Amino acid sequence: MTIASEEVLSKEAIVNFQATRIDTKLEVIVISVSDVDRAKEFYAGLGWRIDADFDNGKDFRVIQLTPPGSECSVVFGKNVTAAAPGCNQGLLVVSDIKAARAQLVACSVEVSEVFHCAKGSGCRFPGRDGRVSGPHPERLSYGSFLSFNDPDGNEWQFQEVTTRLPGRVVGRTTYTSPSDLSAALQRTALAHGHYEKGMGQVDPNWAEWYAEYMVHEQKGTLPQ
Repeated sequence: MTIASEEVLSKEAIVNFQATRIDTKLEVIVISVSDVDRAKEFYAGLGWRIDADFDNGKDFRVIQLTPPGSECSVVFGKNVTAAAPGCNQGLLVVSDIKAARAQLVACSVEVSEVFHCAKGSGCRFPGRDGRVSGPHPERLSYGSFLSFNDPDGNEWQFQEVTTRLPGRVVGRTTYTSPSDLSAALQRTALAHGHYEKGMGQVDPNWAEWYAEYMVHEQKGTLPQ
């Protein structure tokens, strides 16, 4: 569907366009490395799944790895990009920033301390001030970060996300890994404990309460 800049669409046309819109999902991010085997060993050492390693034995090689629970993969290799090694930045989401850091340390990765921003989230970008040591004092979703580099200097950051902002989740409620589901259940159990305390009795409909809470939490529609 091509829309000319001067064309004005009717409300009906806009609704029809939105109804037939095709999902566009981010599939692969290409990064640049100087030593393909070293990079493969590094990322595989983080527990990233090796999806492919194609080498024509001459002038082309492509490797694809996927972080645990991710629907988007990372690709690098020989003659797959003209970008200079180490120029890439990426953001990964985790449900527990402290546990994620502990895993990196266990993999012998040099990693920053967990930090949060004194205001907003702009401090996570290079050259920006306002970083404060430690996770967000209220552990607000989107509020805690850490960073690490691969051997070429490509920078990755982890951001702790436990509740998505409204509109960020569309369709079914899903959890991409057992650890994410476990963390969600623990948060829900804690919230339900407060709910039962307010009721002054055991909630006989706890399963329905859990289900509704978890759906609203992931969609970012919990009452404030």
